[in-house]
Amino acid sequence: MTSPVGERFSEFFDKWICQLDGYLQQLVRVSREGLSESEHQTLVSKLTAHYKEYYTVKWAAAHEDVLVFYCPVWLSKLENACSWLTGWKPSMLFGVVESMRRKSVAELTEEQARKIEQLRVKIKLEEEKVEREMERQQVAMADRKVVELVRTARRIRNEELVVVVGNHQVEGLVEVALKGVLAGLERVMKAADCVRLKALKGVLDVLNPSQSLDFLAGICMLQIQIRKWGQNRDNQKGSNPIILGELHNNVIF
Repeated sequence: MTSPVGERFSEFFDKWICQLDGYLQQLVRVSREGLSESEHQTLVSKLTAHYKEYYTVKWAAAHEDVLVFYCPVWLSKLENACSWLTGWKPSMLFGVVESMRRKSVAELTEEQARKIEQLRVKIKLEEEKVEREMERQQVAMADRKVVELVRTARRIRNEELVVVVGNHQVEGLVEVALKGVLAGLERVMKAADCVRLKALKGVLDVLNPSQSLDFLAGICMLQIQIRKWGQNRDNQKGSNPIILGELHNNVIF
């Protein structure tokens, strides 16, 4: 059953993706027309603001019900399979940059290449830090207090404990324990999102306005195309498997 938070965010996400597609068309058009650097920068700013809006709405919704973002009904199975802690993996951005370079869409200077590599290493370390925190949250689900609550609840259900502790008391303790778990999951989600935003900003800070347009077009196209493929696959049984490894080189550029 979809929660009210999930329903509201699903509606928002559909509109957000449609707007993203609109920005993609603008990116392609502007890139072809060769407009001024200031016009390039204006469009880059609009698109980064669009991504920031997504996270603002996401965080507000997650504060009400964080679990809907760990099993999102608004995404296809393919999108969910590619998801990393409720979103795209930050290191993915460096694959897009590398594709730009290999396809001669954007020539990076030695200084740019050095900064991109430094950023890649930094983001990888931050990803690992968030993954360790997620692991800690998962392991905490089986700590001593939670295990004792599970045993007590089971004994009450089997009517082995009637006088010693009441069912309402146990339910209250379970609610407190789950509240802590959900708060931890929300922190992990936000930490992962912050790494995503930091990676996006870091790459854009290194690229010039023209390169930023091509980079953002690649990111948008990747997200939109995976969504379309995933939706088609969900709607058509027995379709041919999609080879994601070919996305960067053969589809985007």
